[in-house]
Amino acid sequence: MSQSPSPVLLSDLGEDQVLTALLRRVQSPSHIMGAIGPGDDCAVIPVPGSTSDWLLTSDPVIAGIHFLPETDPRFIGRKAIGRAISDIAAMGGTPQWIIINITSPADLPLTTLERVYDGVNEMASAYDSTIMGGDIGRGLDFALHVFAIGQVPHGTAILRSGAAPGDILYVTGELGGSQLGHHLIFSPRVKEGHWLREQGWATAMMDISDGISTDARRLMQASQVGLDLQASRIPISAAARQMPDGLPPLQHALNDGEDFELLFTVRAEQAELFEKAWAEQFDLPCTPIGQVTDNVQRFRIIAPDGQPQDWQDQGYVHFSHGSDLSAHKSP
Repeated sequence: MSQSPSPVLLSDLGEDQVLTALLRRVQSPSHIMGAIGPGDDCAVIPVPGSTSDWLLTSDPVIAGIHFLPETDPRFIGRKAIGRAISDIAAMGGTPQWIIINITSPADLPLTTLERVYDGVNEMASAYDSTIMGGDIGRGLDFALHVFAIGQVPHGTAILRSGAAPGDILYVTGELGGSQLGHHLIFSPRVKEGHWLREQGWATAMMDISDGISTDARRLMQASQVGLDLQASRIPISAAARQMPDGLPPLQHALNDGEDFELLFTVRAEQAELFEKAWAEQFDLPCTPIGQVTDNVQRFRIIAPDGQPQDWQDQGYVHFSHGSDLSAHKSP
């Protein structure tokens, strides 16, 4: 008797391939005029009779994956809201409304949830967002599932798919070592994303949640272009240089994830004016780290000596081995 083939496991695929398989079973939103569905940081829904579009996003924060048991619950709440707001920032939008679903073991102390909500309210208030409700249910693991709605002027959301050959790739802030604390205390780049959209600088944009080596490839694929990253230009954080595992700081800057900075492209002929305008507007660093090419789907890292090499993603991938925070716990 022949044996039936073994089922394909999520761990055999990784996050992007799992999503691709699921989306084959989902109705396209093309029947909604002007709607933009899966593939960006937010879905974009036109509002009939309005000058604005809605931005819809959701994000989970799960014990053992996004925070450790000893994490201050207030920071868990801040992170849960901040992740969703960062998605809206990456579209150039303004966050407005939030719904939170919670799953929790029955023995979780009420005071823990109260402290979580202290952080929820702190982050929501800082970005003029309102908690509109949610639900709670019993589960094996403690998790918050956040659904957020924002707004953007009609037809102006910045997508991942707008980059063109010759564009300069920029990143805000510094990268790497987020496990040493940044992943809990980051500031979503709402005002920066809003300004980039309003001033018309960014041609494509997303936030960095899974590491720039993974997320830059996603932007490249969405725009159907190639990408050359300059290794010597990657802004490496002090935390990346302090990681205790002995790996090169550049590797942490490329791969660690949860930086929640903005990654975006600007037309090459506007780059000089853009950099001057940014410096006048913000204290936050903004660094040109590469260039979009016409080598479609070819992602290269240019070494400090000028030698290019094709790059394989090493950033965070859900369902891969070791893809939880405890596997990377620092002292």
